[in-house]
Amino acid sequence: MVNLSLKQRIPPLENGDRLTRYEFERRYQAMPHHQKAELIEGVVYLASPLRFESHAEPHGHTITWLGVYEASTPGVRLGIEPTVRLDRDNEPQPDGVLLITPAANGQSRLSDNDYIEGAPELVIEIAASSVAIDLHDKKKVYGRNGVKEYIVWQIFENKLDWFRLQQGEYISLEVDADGIIKSQVFPGLWLSMFDLLAGNMQQVLAVLQLGLNSPEHQIFVQQLSS
Repeated sequence: MVNLSLKQRIPPLENGDRLTRYEFERRYQAMPHHQKAELIEGVVYLASPLRFESHAEPHGHTITWLGVYEASTPGVRLGIEPTVRLDRDNEPQPDGVLLITPAANGQSRLSDNDYIEGAPELVIEIAASSVAIDLHDKKKVYGRNGVKEYIVWQIFENKLDWFRLQQGEYISLEVDADGIIKSQVFPGLWLSMFDLLAGNMQQVLAVLQLGLNSPEHQIFVQQLSS
């Protein structure tokens, strides 16, 4: 005799499972303890426990930087580790996203059950090293789905890459003569990269404030409001 409770039980998510997005969400929601899980090119990835200096602290620094920008830019929203429905085979949970709201003509939307659908304008990932999925499969997925800017901080190499989508390909944004990288999608979002890598958040926020005081940021805020 068939045990119906076993027959109807939803299988748990396992690393390496190949699933559709629908089945991924069904199994994810049934998990008793919701750990971070992502679907990349139809493959399930479960996150390992996170260390402080090699993930949590740099993650906090980048979110602090983006949070100050959000607070000064009405029409822009910041999210930490949101589920993003990109396409049938891809549902990542990036470390951070910065998006323009639908009312301000942003390219993503919130579903009825509060998930992001479509590509946020900017995605940030904290990667252990250059061999991580963030610089390979995820990068391809984000570019194919129209994420306009993509930041990857490689902790072990102490390196940060800021990519800008141009004609379907990511190119690297370069630091200027003052050591600053400036977003092309979010005017006024300026980053003193070497200070961020060194953990000098006071200078990171001082440089950001220069960007927030710039004429291009003031114009951007007016555009968002109109």
